[in-house]
Amino acid sequence: MSSLFPALADGPHERVALRFGERSLTYGRLAAATGALAGRIAGQRRVAVWATPTLETAVAVVAILEAGIAAVPLNPKSGEKELAHILSDSAPGLVLAAPGDQLPDALKEFERVDVELEADGAPRSAAEASGEDAALVVYTSGTTGPPKGAVLPRRALAHTLDALADAWQWTEDDVLVHGLPLFHVHGLVLGVLGPLRRGGSVRHLGRFTPEGVARELGDGATMLFGVPTMYHRIAQALPDDPGLAQALGGARLLVSGSAALPVHDHERIAAATGRRVIERYGMTETLMNTSIRADGKARPGTVGVPLPGVELRLVEEDGTPITAYDGETVGEIQVRGANLFTEYLNRPDATEAAFTADGWFRTGDMAVRDPDGYVRIVGRKATDLIKSGGYKIGAGEIENALLEHPGVREAAVTGEPDADLGERIVAWVVPADPEKPPAAEELADHVARRLAPHKRPRTVHYLDALPRNDMGKIMKRALSRA
Repeated sequence: MSSLFPALADGPHERVALRFGERSLTYGRLAAATGALAGRIAGQRRVAVWATPTLETAVAVVAILEAGIAAVPLNPKSGEKELAHILSDSAPGLVLAAPGDQLPDALKEFERVDVELEADGAPRSAAEASGEDAALVVYTSGTTGPPKGAVLPRRALAHTLDALADAWQWTEDDVLVHGLPLFHVHGLVLGVLGPLRRGGSVRHLGRFTPEGVARELGDGATMLFGVPTMYHRIAQALPDDPGLAQALGGARLLVSGSAALPVHDHERIAAATGRRVIERYGMTETLMNTSIRADGKARPGTVGVPLPGVELRLVEEDGTPITAYDGETVGEIQVRGANLFTEYLNRPDATEAAFTADGWFRTGDMAVRDPDGYVRIVGRKATDLIKSGGYKIGAGEIENALLEHPGVREAAVTGEPDADLGERIVAWVVPADPEKPPAAEELADHVARRLAPHKRPRTVHYLDALPRNDMGKIMKRALSRA
């Protein structure tokens, strides 16, 4: 398989490839730095990367991939137990880090190589590697046990990034802005490797702020990637910041992912900027499955249509495919295609359980599909599908309805056992005014009017904030213990 990054050899030598704050690398300097580092690590099987949001992390991962090796991105916020598990499970031969980074004790036993940005190594041809060779081992959050290492092959990276280029009309002329972490698929694969595969540029904010977004989009950037928490902060800032509204309005593409963007925030951003945020849907194990297309209709609350080369179906609980797409029937998403991972490292049992006999990956995500093929995620099978009074109800649509109430700042919905209904709907609400929270009955009636009476919450809990992980996803298992 040829290099994942043709522009390293054939691209514009003086074009800026990466910029993190005030520091940047042109394609020429990136080729030299990654060439030198690839030579130093050649012969390894897997190499860990201390994945801080820095130029060094981007250079390290590209060098590893150019050397035909698998990269293991490490979350710098991992606890001791989790980090020890990841290192024991993946057994990296080396760890790459920025000079001066203080590494935890768990990494002291591994040989360390500092990433030098000014290395004078000559650009080198990418090592020969097949499409099935491992490119990344990305550890999923362990909700029912220790994290599992999803092995992503080179063909999955190439397929997803090329499919997104088709859907988003992504070219070398695009300049991407984001402030996402680099130990995760969203920030690393889409946010760094995506622009480099196209021969374009990425500007990483280091730390996300609406001011940083306005500055970069106002200075020639064309695309913004973010998670719902970021877009929520943007929506809140827009009324008092006409410069931010102008900058967003001039962007070619605003993309949200990693969790559902509430419809209320969609509408606030569109009203202030004239620009719609588009959503896409993916997982660590599948990379990207669907997206709103740049030339398609932006429909808030949906994640678009399957990407080129991705097969997607909804199935009943017994595995029977749902054939009538009516926008109402809820089923589990299963996908098949070149975008899929190959295995969970050292977990053949988990790998086998994740796939059907005919090769469909069981995502665990629940959705409905409109007659024109658009997919709307309603939640995770384990935490967001509520069976109440004989109905299958997705938590996501109730959350969106709650967020339309002016007295609600944040909302999450879960199910709890109920002797009569099977499960009752429970709302967890962060009030806009903590001193005057909306009454539970008022919120229940609000939902019933917008959706249906059987979808109203039976219990409402009030919180100061919702528990979220590094990607902005609400940790619902923590809510059930609150």
